[in-house]
Amino acid sequence: MTSALPSIASRIVRYADLVPCRDAFIDTRSPGSDRKENFTIIGPGVAENPNQHVHISEPHGFNIGGARQPPRCLNSQHSHETVEVFYVHSGRWRFMTGERGTDGEVFMGPGDLISIPTRLFRGFENVGTEEGFLWAVLGGDDAGHVLWAPYVFDMARDYGLVLLEDGMLIDTAKGEAVPAGARPMPETTPAQVAALTRADSAALAKCVIPADTPCPAALHPATPGVTERWLIGPAPIDWAHGFTLAEVTLAEGAALARHRLEVPDVWFVAEGAVEVAIGDETALCGPGDTITVPVGMTRGLANRGSGAAKVVQVRGGDALPALLPA
Repeated sequence: MTSALPSIASRIVRYADLVPCRDAFIDTRSPGSDRKENFTIIGPGVAENPNQHVHISEPHGFNIGGARQPPRCLNSQHSHETVEVFYVHSGRWRFMTGERGTDGEVFMGPGDLISIPTRLFRGFENVGTEEGFLWAVLGGDDAGHVLWAPYVFDMARDYGLVLLEDGMLIDTAKGEAVPAGARPMPETTPAQVAALTRADSAALAKCVIPADTPCPAALHPATPGVTERWLIGPAPIDWAHGFTLAEVTLAEGAALARHRLEVPDVWFVAEGAVEVAIGDETALCGPGDTITVPVGMTRGLANRGSGAAKVVQVRGGDALPALLPA
């Protein structure tokens, strides 16, 4: 007996339905960081709290997450072993590098993208006047643990948080106890800090693609009313990520023809109202919604709103996927 295909509703994570984790990391009570919300949208992510809600756990070869922060809310300096890409959906943000965040900085707004290399201390802060949301892509099914700057461990102790060697976060202020036999995560050493890459503002700026920067179109055929910007893949950011990323803008009434891909395919609605088609089903999606399309199934996209619509598309693998007929 053939199992039923998943419904289109099960493939959509709507912005309004995102379940935040407010104590996902060791810096969750540090002043300036205590109001941030972290989201694991697709894949296990890198949260240190085992209670982090995972919206879609299906492996894709990459992880999709998000961070929502009010003004002046900070994400402390940390490093990853896999690539980390942020697309600014809303708000004004400052990204900074270095152990104390003093090596370099860039400022970003809606539609800007940054791809931060591995083994580099980075942090980010909402420097705008309104709540902001970052949509994130992390490389690999297992994004690994975070390497925190040494000062973060000092602040954590002051607020009763203990990070274990296996990445689990223990909140002693809530009465949680370190399990028998468990060992705290070794604090980051000066040697580990020295081994990381450093980047000044000029180097960090090369990792940013500002909104509306002209970029090549590489996948979809020329279609009236459709503009494609290929951001990660062939150019302008061409180092290996394990995924490619493009931004597609559809004029009012424009549509992408139905097609198939044999790689994981995730869409994020940045602006407007779009009708998503997967197989024989359709659904209307709006800003902040994330959609994952099953490998091999037909899919299509149409602008059903007034004004332009913009969608970010992430595909598995470093090579351009073959666009197959529906």
